Amino acid sequence: MQPKNLKLIAKTEEDIRVVSAYLQDSIVSVADIANLKKNKIFLMQLNRFTWEDVAKGLFRKNKRIRTILKFENVLTVDSRNINQLKKDEFLDFLAIETKITLDNNYEMKIIFAGDSIIRIVSEVIEVTLDDQGEAWDTKNKPKHELL
Repeated sequence: MQPKNLKLIAKTEEDIRVVSAYLQDSIVSVADIANLKKNKIFLMQLNRFTWEDVAKGLFRKNKRIRTILKFENVLTVDSRNINQLKKDEFLDFLAIETKITLDNNYEMKIIFAGDSIIRIVSEVIEVTLDDQGEAWDTKNKPKHELL
């Protein structure tokens, strides 16, 4: 039986923490990041490591799947330590942090390794994660050092 692709909808800060957990260790090319200002939409296509498959069994293969991360009702987007001209660079996803701003909007920071950040300010939390196509095998399983 073919596993179903993951689709998550986030409308609260707690929902964002769930989306962030599923995206841990994803990688994204700078070329696959888009801010559609007119539409108030921010999009990223990531290669997501399927941690949920690894958790299901000892003998499962490590896999990745393409997924779309979409933010709606976006007011502003800015970034730090990301060279938008280097389209072939890859970013390693770490987490999404959220907080409410003084003017009651939501600030969501997408944090990558190497102190790279994309900061999105939105009127409301309306975020979707939507897997696309088939997963593929990968030899490398992300490793984390314990502090």
